[in-house]
Amino acid sequence: MAGRASSPGRTACLLLGVCLVALALSPPVDGWADDDFRGHMAQHLLLGMYAPLFLVLGAPVTLLLRTAPRSVGRRVGRLLRTRFVRTLSHPVTALALSAGGTVVVYATPLYAASTRNETLHVLVHAHFLLAGCLFARAVAGPDPDPHRAPVIVRLVVLGAGIAVHATLAQVMYAGLLDLPGDPGRIRGGAELMYYGGDIGELLLALAVLTTWRPARRPARRLSTG
Repeated sequence: MAGRASSPGRTACLLLGVCLVALALSPPVDGWADDDFRGHMAQHLLLGMYAPLFLVLGAPVTLLLRTAPRSVGRRVGRLLRTRFVRTLSHPVTALALSAGGTVVVYATPLYAASTRNETLHVLVHAHFLLAGCLFARAVAGPDPDPHRAPVIVRLVVLGAGIAVHATLAQVMYAGLLDLPGDPGRIRGGAELMYYGGDIGELLLALAVLTTWRPARRPARRLSTG
C-alpha cells in the first residue's frame, strides 16, 4: 500500500544526486578521467562526495518505507536494526571505509592497477559511491535512525575525514605518491581534491546542522509548594 510521497526538497536532492552520478559516468567525463588525472579526480569527487551527499539528503530509506508495501517496510526495518547494519552505519566505520578507502586507492598500487583493469576500475567507482553514501548517511542523513551517534561524535568524525582528505591531497601534490601520469596533471588533480573536497565537506557540515534534531528534554513541573 502506498504511503505519503517525499517532500519536494528531498525529491529534488534525490534527483540531483542521480544526475550527478550520471554526469560522473557520462562519456565526456569518463573519457576525460581516462586521459587526465584531473578528470579522474573530478569524477572521484562527483561519485564519492557530491552525488552521495544529495542522494542521502533525498532520504531514500524514508521514501522506501512510505511507498513500499508494509511487508517490505517491515523487512527493511528489521534489516536496519541488525547489529551488522548498526556497525556498518556508525560514523567511525563509515570514515574508515570512505576516507580510509581513498587512502588505500592512492597510496598503494591500486589506482595504477585500476587504470589497466576495467573490472577493478568499475569496483573502485562502486566503492567511491557506496562508501560516500555510507559516510554521508552516518554523518548527516535525514533518514530516521534509532542508533544515530550524537552530533558531537559525527562532527568529530567529519573533522577527521577533512584532515585525512586534506593531508592526502597535500602528499599527492608534493609528488610523494607513486601515481601514473603527467606530474603537472597529478598536481592539478591534487588541487581539485583539496579545494573540491573542502566545498563538499562544507556542504556536509551544513547538512549536519540542518538535519540535527536536538533531543527533547522533559518539561519541568513548577513547584506549587
